[in-house]
Amino acid sequence: MKKIPLVDLVAQYHSIKDEIDAAINRVLESGRFILGPEVEEFERLASEYLGTKFSVGVASGTDAILLALDALGIGEGDEVITTPFTFIATTEAIRRRGARVVFADILEDTYNLDPEEIEKKITRKTKAILVVHLYGHPADMDKIMEIAKTHNLKVVEDCAQAFGAEYNGKKVGSIGDVGCFSFFPTKNLGCYGDGGLIVTEDQEVAEKARALRVHGAKSKYREYIADGYKSRLDALQAAILRVKLKYIDEWNEKRREKALLYNELLRNAPIRLPVEKPGCKHIYYSYVIATEERERLQSYLREKGIETVVYYPIPLHLISLYRGLKYKEGDFPRAEKAAEAVLSLPMYPELSEEDIRFICEVVKEGLRSSSW
Repeated sequence: MKKIPLVDLVAQYHSIKDEIDAAINRVLESGRFILGPEVEEFERLASEYLGTKFSVGVASGTDAILLALDALGIGEGDEVITTPFTFIATTEAIRRRGARVVFADILEDTYNLDPEEIEKKITRKTKAILVVHLYGHPADMDKIMEIAKTHNLKVVEDCAQAFGAEYNGKKVGSIGDVGCFSFFPTKNLGCYGDGGLIVTEDQEVAEKARALRVHGAKSKYREYIADGYKSRLDALQAAILRVKLKYIDEWNEKRREKALLYNELLRNAPIRLPVEKPGCKHIYYSYVIATEERERLQSYLREKGIETVVYYPIPLHLISLYRGLKYKEGDFPRAEKAAEAVLSLPMYPELSEEDIRFICEVVKEGLRSSSW
């Protein structure tokens, strides 16, 4: 039986194998494995691409958020508003800084934070809004930035799933006070291990983040600004990312083309398809449909050799770890509804038209299957 994976990292590697191998060999021959010229050049190229003054390479996307919050002065007693419909790394970073997670509900169509719900959650303790550009679709940044300006709040963008996505012509990550990226291998720009990036226009924030990533050292062994972290981007990962960055626009366009084909083939199916709001450039890190028959459809696709995944089956306000936040079922109905319905289909630049057509036929067949 034919197997179609959710993502095929081997296919991507083979498409640029010679360049990747040369980049890895260059680092091995240099003997410089932590930070150094490879990381500095990647930071320069990333800033140039994203349209920001400063970039700071760190060890992971989670660390990017953590160090960004630290550099912005977010800490004990502060409140940070974010979405309950995201990976726990988003909220984990808030809690590790000693701040309180405050959830706001999402929009039904993009699954991103609802600006109106954000405004309802602001108190005198609120210090920041942590926006997630989920699945590769930008959040409503104009309204969010307006709210932040009105209430003197910082805005941190979690762009882990959205490298290269655009909002009104600006790359996500360059709109708020700080942008945070993950280079986990499955991301649309992924390395071959863990890696992350902080971007900002604020020199002070960038300098703090650079010190925090090396144990808080402004000058090694001599001057420390704080108890910091060990969160450095490896030179090998930076070299790999330098190669991949050259292809990111091409790969994102291929994702968009495949999403359009999915949309065309599934337009009459009884499911909700992804949307792309005016002024937004969705890069389809994940192609997400929604159906009340999610569990049975996923099982049917699995039987036919098609890998799918649910991002995310439980909204964070309902996980056992966060019981202390005193949220309950029904507090964020749109996030809860999404968690019961969303399903990510295979999506990667090398996915063939033939495979997409097969997937869509199986989806439609599964939805009308009398065996249900």
